[in-house]
Amino acid sequence: MRELTYYAAVTIDGFIAGPDGQFDGFVFEGSHPAAVGEKYVGAVNTAMADAIGLPIDGGPFDSVLMGWNTYAVGLPDHPSPYSHLRQIVFTREHTAPEGADGVEFTDRDPVEVVRALKAESGKGIWLCGGGALAATLRDEIDRLALKRNPVLFGGGIPLFAEGGYAPERWRAPVITPYESGLVLAEYERG
Repeated sequence: MRELTYYAAVTIDGFIAGPDGQFDGFVFEGSHPAAVGEKYVGAVNTAMADAIGLPIDGGPFDSVLMGWNTYAVGLPDHPSPYSHLRQIVFTREHTAPEGADGVEFTDRDPVEVVRALKAESGKGIWLCGGGALAATLRDEIDRLALKRNPVLFGGGIPLFAEGGYAPERWRAPVITPYESGLVLAEYERG
């Protein structure tokens, strides 16, 4: 069975973006981009990978899931941001922009979609964001791969949107620290 991995950059105080979707406060310099990119090949915008010569084939994922706000970060320049993957965007309000070839837009229940994807053959499924979609899919997430950045935002979009109190223990993480201060923390559902 395929696994759903929530792979995302996050601040020390638990935000995946600023209040208006900003992500420019994250650490992009240092040795970690290449090292983490080698482990999670293909988990980068296709155009960016092409521009800087990053490989996109042979990675752990063949599908990427996004909420509309995460998807919209690249608009209008990148209407098909991960064209090397199967792209599914969850939205109830928006329609496909021009150039969004290969992107599936759906208003279906994300849990049903993920369960159907898990039943198919293939590689892993990457939950790219955002926090509201992650909260909806909380019980379906098999792995967390968090690029914990050494920054505080003080506010913004949380890793998981507010939900009911339901403590859940995950297996001890594999922690990989980098000189830049970024720590890759990988958890598995316990």
